[in-house]
Amino acid sequence: MGNAQAIEKRGGCAARVPEDRLAFSPVGRLKERMPNSKSEVLQGTLDLLVLKTLDSMGPMHGFGMAMRIQQVSLDLLQLNQGTLYPALLRLEQRGWIASKWGVSENNRRAKYYSLTRAGRKQLEEEAESWGRMSAMINRVLRAS
Repeated sequence: MGNAQAIEKRGGCAARVPEDRLAFSPVGRLKERMPNSKSEVLQGTLDLLVLKTLDSMGPMHGFGMAMRIQQVSLDLLQLNQGTLYPALLRLEQRGWIASKWGVSENNRRAKYYSLTRAGRKQLEEEAESWGRMSAMINRVLRAS
């Protein structure tokens, strides 16, 4: 990967975002400041993005989800397999998504994921929580 990347970490997963596309500066760690070539994205957004994508688009396979999130983010967020598939497994184990095998557009076997009723409820809760958190951060930034 030639570009500097931001990493979102959650449950051992990582989502990469090219640093030159970020609208914020690198976030420091308590232990050690990260090098300028890396930035950290807010944790906890991957589940929300996956749930929202399935809610908007209906059942999708993992690669399709990754491409849709990349498209909607205007290429700011690029999910790799090591990021997305552990998240999908975690969401399925929590009962928020369900999966079944099917055939993709190019006649390949693919696992299709869909939002469950519990997942739709979780999406509502997480979206509301994100809205509150975003508003709080905006208040702090405007006050500073």
